[in-house]
Amino acid sequence: MGPDGLWTAAGIALAAIGVFNHRRLRAALAARPAPPRLEAYPSITVIRPVKGLDPEAGENTRAALRHGYPGSVQTLFVFDDESDPALPVIRQVIAEEDADRDPGSCEILFCGEPQGRTGKLNAMEHGLARARGDVVAFVDSDVRWDREALRIAVETLAADPKAGSASAPVVVTPAPRNLPDACSALLLNGLYGTGARAATLLQGGELTFILGQLMVFRREALHAIRNLEDIAGNFVDDIQIGHQVSNAGFRNLVTSHPIEIIWFGSGWKEFIENFRRWMTFSRGFDDWSFPRPIAWRTSVFFGGVVGAVALTATGHAAAAIPWWIAAVVVTGSLVLLHQRMGGARLRPRHWPAPAVLLLIIPFIFARVYSQRSVTWRGRSYRLDRSGRLADRNR
Repeated sequence: MGPDGLWTAAGIALAAIGVFNHRRLRAALAARPAPPRLEAYPSITVIRPVKGLDPEAGENTRAALRHGYPGSVQTLFVFDDESDPALPVIRQVIAEEDADRDPGSCEILFCGEPQGRTGKLNAMEHGLARARGDVVAFVDSDVRWDREALRIAVETLAADPKAGSASAPVVVTPAPRNLPDACSALLLNGLYGTGARAATLLQGGELTFILGQLMVFRREALHAIRNLEDIAGNFVDDIQIGHQVSNAGFRNLVTSHPIEIIWFGSGWKEFIENFRRWMTFSRGFDDWSFPRPIAWRTSVFFGGVVGAVALTATGHAAAAIPWWIAAVVVTGSLVLLHQRMGGARLRPRHWPAPAVLLLIIPFIFARVYSQRSVTWRGRSYRLDRSGRLADRNR
């Protein structure tokens, strides 16, 4: 076999790796059985930190109050202060939806500026101090759940006496309005979402970390980690909470029921900052079961592109074909897995999105390690060399 034959065979092998990875990830997205129903449901406090006006914030709030949970629910919306633009929207929805509820079942709290912690963790701690429920849930403000998600999360937690937390897989569902929207949806659905589901399958339904858009905790687990007190100083607080819960001897389970994240209308600047924030979050993982599938697919894509370009430039265009195919396999896989997760079908004008997403990864990676500040929800955080908050001792 001549040089061209060897390069062709190597390209075919690379494309085969891409197909194999896709099939494994697709299998990880298969439906899982729901946990058994409970005879009686514990009371629950749902804490929703809010910072800024999310797309369709009113509908997200309405869904939060129409939770369908068959037990007693206390819902706490926690803001920094009264200047937040989402406050009038949420107050109006509460007034419309809460008229017949028990007094105190839904409250708005103000936690002030964070000191040595993220704004989200500050709001979580403030809400936890007012929580009355036997079980506590923390939910991001851009989450829109259906009337089963909260119940199934509690059932998942109750089904395993060793469980300390239960979190839900997430999916960006709105149809992209522009190319940055499409890249954002593929980032969460095609890369991170499928990576988390694969890690869950590999570890028998649990994780050593938590991806925290919806987290439900036993009180015993929260007490074991000092009610979040030791998380202060971490930028990647959700993941650190999961690590501490696991280290305390509890399991972090993942439910069988996904929840929706409402993201759309972003520009390139916002997308780049979100991407850098998510990659910064990845520095908090000490378990490679989650980032490994992402690293494999990224490696196959860049191996295919670099190999194809090099072979074409040196006059081996025929040998370059399987290398191009390997790159296309990965971009196609991102789209197919995004749709299988529940994401909206991409319009033709958004078809470049998977290639754009993958091509900018080295740029984002460089920014993660060269710039020590991250903007999140309108607030800038300075990080030290380890990725923790540089001002955590304030």
